[in-house]
Amino acid sequence: MYYTSSSSSSSSSSEGSVDDERLVSSGEEESGLDMMKRNDPRKTRISYVDIQHVTEEESWEELGRDISNNTHLEIVELCAGALDEHKVSLLFRGLTRSSSIIELDLNDNGFSVPGVRSMVPFLENANNFTYLCVNDNNIQSEGFNIMFRALRDSPIDMLHCDRCGIGSIEIDTEHIPKNLTYLSLIGNIINANGCHELAKLLQGGDSTLKDLYLRGNTIDDEGVAILVAALQRNTSLETLNLRGNDAISKQGKVSLLRLVCNISSIESTLQSNHTLRDLWFKSDEEIQRHINIAVRINNRNDYNQEAAGREKVIQTQLHSGTRAALCRLQGIDHVVYGDISPLHLPEVLSSIGRSHGQGELYNALKSSIAGVISTVNMKKCIQQLRVTKRLP
Repeated sequence: MYYTSSSSSSSSSSEGSVDDERLVSSGEEESGLDMMKRNDPRKTRISYVDIQHVTEEESWEELGRDISNNTHLEIVELCAGALDEHKVSLLFRGLTRSSSIIELDLNDNGFSVPGVRSMVPFLENANNFTYLCVNDNNIQSEGFNIMFRALRDSPIDMLHCDRCGIGSIEIDTEHIPKNLTYLSLIGNIINANGCHELAKLLQGGDSTLKDLYLRGNTIDDEGVAILVAALQRNTSLETLNLRGNDAISKQGKVSLLRLVCNISSIESTLQSNHTLRDLWFKSDEEIQRHINIAVRINNRNDYNQEAAGREKVIQTQLHSGTRAALCRLQGIDHVVYGDISPLHLPEVLSSIGRSHGQGELYNALKSSIAGVISTVNMKKCIQQLRVTKRLP
């Protein structure tokens, strides 16, 4: 039996186990494992300090069973060599369910696919479980795929799988965790094929993912194009971190800029992504600056897609300097006033004056006046005014 109080841990094993009731009544200091076994409501966290004296094989399985039976334990942190492949398998032979555990942190224990397989019953039967960290374990693609499928019906909210050797992800749309909002896959070997699978988490009206960290992978322009396509209509993702993916060229970065602020037309600007609030990649100062402006507009308008779109039009399409810079970066030769009905020009020009001052208003007048003169059909304008304002 693995339970020992701190005052009796130096006693020889021949003295036998300490009775929990006698331990408490005698006033001796009680160990964390003793408290956990008694289901003491004060014991809500278990860590390496609690299990450092657990050595026997049968004790690991027994520890797992007692954690399963506990109804107050919320956080299990067994990190940095506290376990190994064999101990993980033994622990989860007993730990097959939980009604109380919220967080499980197993980072840097060196286990691989067999360790993940042993965790499956727990992952499928932990009904309060919202946080899992397996960073710095060698679970590879197979282990990630097994774990992700097992979490299908879990309430899991945050999943950390950094530096785990993950590359060829396989995501079954029928086995996507329904409450997942945060996924970190930093420092793996995910490429365009992996992006194709990750795109499945971003498509459809029921996407829940808010934060996706892909820093330090092997994503290139093709992978970026796949993610951009998935994010065109996505209204859940707020953070996309692509720093450290050195294969992304300027072309890939421009496609990310176009995602959040497409300058090709006013309609395209209005239909840009207005949800992303943080979008990062290997530094390109000019492109990143324009992306930062766009995502700050998203942030200011707090999920109001229409308001964010209007502000982007005013700040980009209706500002000559900004529009020129974005057109140059996105390879577009575009005259914005061709998109605007002459009947709406007075309102647009007024908005330019209010937002950008007299200098920009003058530029707008110079750019728009020839188009107004050449395109206005006076008879048609009068007819429209009669309809809208009911003139005689």
